[in-house]
Amino acid sequence: MPDLSLVLGGGGALGTAIVETLRARGDEVLAPSRDALDLTDPDAVEAFWDALERPPRWVANAAGGFRGGTVAETEPEQLRLLHELNVATAFWTCRAAARRMRGGAIVNVAAEAGRSGGRGKAAYALTKAAVIRLSEVLALELAAQGVRVNAVAPALIDTPANREAGLTGGTPPAQVAAAVAFLLSDGAAAVTGAVVPV
Repeated sequence: MPDLSLVLGGGGALGTAIVETLRARGDEVLAPSRDALDLTDPDAVEAFWDALERPPRWVANAAGGFRGGTVAETEPEQLRLLHELNVATAFWTCRAAARRMRGGAIVNVAAEAGRSGGRGKAAYALTKAAVIRLSEVLALELAAQGVRVNAVAPALIDTPANREAGLTGGTPPAQVAAAVAFLLSDGAAAVTGAVVPV
């Protein structure tokens, strides 16, 4: 039986690349659409996991969003939105995984801005830093269950949306997906609690 992989945020440019990479290596991949699963709703996330025939071995949290703005420019609704998109989506999925997984691995998609900040990216950097800390905490909490937890921290990803915004020179999604897939493999069996720049 092939390994079961769960990819959240699988409809975006990076999520699609992760799905394709995991399928290409032979995994059975579940990638629920945004319409099918509200990742910001803890009850919906729990119900989704309860309905699975078996827990996934590999979990990739690629859901998220970006809004620019300095601390002075950031409005309350912008901070709330990015907290929901970047922190809540990862947290509720990680909570559900922690309650059910034995063995395997989780990878959360953070960002370079979460490691080093970034002028004009206040709320984004803050929420992606939370994703990094979530990953570090969960790696410690799930060690006894044999579940590894890591984060990748891409800088600029080369997506159509970024190119339309005039942001060029980013890393192709397939290359970021390759790093995620490595961490979601037995080849990375000794790696947990890491934040991998991509």
